[in-house]
Amino acid sequence: MKHTLMPVGEFAARRAKVLAQMQDNSIAFFSANSEVTRSNDTEYLFCQDKGFYYLTGFNEPDAVLMLVKSDSCHSVLFCLAKDPLAEVWHGRRVGAENAQKDYQFDQAFELAQLEDIAIEHLANKCAVYYCRGHQKAFDTQLMHWLAQVKGQSRQGIKAPQSLIDVQPLLNELRLIKSSAEIDIMRQVNQISGKAHQRAMKKTHGGVFEYQIEAELLHEFARHGARHAAYNSIVAGGENATILHYTDNCDPLADGELLLIDAGGELAGYAADITRTFPINGRFTEQQKALYQLVLDAQEQCINAIKPGQTLAKLNELCIEILTQGLIDLGILNGQLTELIADGACKKYFIHGLGHWLGLDVHDVGDYQVENRKQLRAFEPGMVLTIEPGLYFAKDDLDVEEQWRGIGIRIEDNVLVTDQGHENLTTNAPKSIQEIEQLMNK
Repeated sequence: MKHTLMPVGEFAARRAKVLAQMQDNSIAFFSANSEVTRSNDTEYLFCQDKGFYYLTGFNEPDAVLMLVKSDSCHSVLFCLAKDPLAEVWHGRRVGAENAQKDYQFDQAFELAQLEDIAIEHLANKCAVYYCRGHQKAFDTQLMHWLAQVKGQSRQGIKAPQSLIDVQPLLNELRLIKSSAEIDIMRQVNQISGKAHQRAMKKTHGGVFEYQIEAELLHEFARHGARHAAYNSIVAGGENATILHYTDNCDPLADGELLLIDAGGELAGYAADITRTFPINGRFTEQQKALYQLVLDAQEQCINAIKPGQTLAKLNELCIEILTQGLIDLGILNGQLTELIADGACKKYFIHGLGHWLGLDVHDVGDYQVENRKQLRAFEPGMVLTIEPGLYFAKDDLDVEEQWRGIGIRIEDNVLVTDQGHENLTTNAPKSIQEIEQLMNK
């Protein structure tokens, strides 16, 4: 299935934005990921460093991007050399010549030339930008190059005096999505919504969690998202009270709920969707009451999203709705204001309300946290998740037995727009009526 993917010119434009914010007479380095051994001589499927990918679109291991800002600005890629024997065994390589042409770099060289060219360009620069601490092996390599430059001081060559972490600059760029990025994120949400529909249709008592996980992966790939954006959570019954449960090994029991937190990845961009539904297709009255409470909180928080809003304010709204709902159900006892002040509902709403979303599932970007409150004002182009939940441990004797072992989370992906917001998660059923209708066709 064909999808609209990122135009190569967008990657070049991003590099230009980084160069524009760099100091005069400076240089920046960004390193690709290396392959990671899974067992003996086999590797995990390669996943590119997302910061490197954001600036290059280049999806081979061990490459390095160099941005130079001096009399002129230019971009240089270093990548693995073309090697017919290696390519027979391990697959085709782009090569420097094709990389320069196809990815719009000003120059491209084989990786073997990196050290000599890097040392040459570091000479007499004022500042070096790099992702400090992000990849320790590359940090060590860069320090070695700088030592080589310092060793040339008797020849009148000066080493850079400033070492600057480029990640805050890059993270701010990644936080605001372009129209091309938003288009891809709409697509991956549609694909992921179809996967959640498929999972609902295939679920019944007696199947194993991993079998439902397989249905999700099948639907992702069938529509062009070959990989999951993260390890899928398929948690039946009390497993749903484990926030990051990924064992996915238990059979599903009739009468319990199934929580699925799963999203596909398309062109590097993630969806992150959670749905909770009855394994037999019918909510019990207790399940329905808790589910509707979480859904009400989620929908009211989504409806409040607009430029200038904050996660801190949305979290306050969510806490108020959940606390009042838990009072109404007899799970909490006391005055609303006092229970909110005491954080009573946080025993059951354990995690945060949401996070940035993009190339990473928990995407980069400053939340401007103060006293544990996320005060960053929303701007058009930001994408975030909204995911309230309630979790009651199987052994929690503070609640009646009818609530124990139930975990519910509902999560959508939301774009901040000029006018307010756009919910990208439009085709994954979440109302009680929608879920029961789909599961009982």
